[in-house]
Amino acid sequence: MSKLEDRLGYKFKDKNLLKEALTHKSSKKDYSNERLEFLGDAVLDLIVAEYLFLKFTNIAEGDMSKLRAALVNEASFAKMADILGVGECLYLSSAEEHNGGRGKPSLLSDAFEAIIGAIYLEAGLSTASGVAVGLLELCYPKIELNTLTKDYKTTLQEITQASLGVTPKYELISASGPDHKKEFEVALLLNDKEISRAFGSSKKQAQQEAARIAIEVLKGEIDE
Repeated sequence: MSKLEDRLGYKFKDKNLLKEALTHKSSKKDYSNERLEFLGDAVLDLIVAEYLFLKFTNIAEGDMSKLRAALVNEASFAKMADILGVGECLYLSSAEEHNGGRGKPSLLSDAFEAIIGAIYLEAGLSTASGVAVGLLELCYPKIELNTLTKDYKTTLQEITQASLGVTPKYELISASGPDHKKEFEVALLLNDKEISRAFGSSKKQAQQEAARIAIEVLKGEIDE
């Protein structure tokens, strides 16, 4: 945990608070990071909204909302958690660990939110914001509307209609998790053949990620 604190640039006074933030419910301890994750989710939403408001003074509310949605999501938080090395610090059950839990985007994202929630509780919004914004700018050195809000579904449809004469279909495979933190799994099919699968905190996000993966798959086939 000391290495994690070094990467965060923040030392916890209460180490048990950090331990709680890293504890997945599968560990069957008397506590888990779910409550801190719930708090951190709201804190991060505010931090990113304020960051965008101050950084982009000449763009409309709708565009700021698109940017926030591109940054405040499971994939983005999992990316930040990965930079911190959160996966190696998680407290998991043996079954969850053997199931690849330390690399699951959903678990990494939840733990990252819990860590920010824990910092907020111990040191306040300003400190939590400093940590989160620093990581945000490290992960996304170029925050622009065009680069962060790509519509992969539209791009894929243009590719498939031009080269294959078909339109992608998206099939919802599963929806799991509590109401405030749903996770959706979506499969993308072309001519009834599955091309890719992806997870997301919304069906739309999962579809976009599945489309992004499918574009890479099709590009690889074209290159071959």
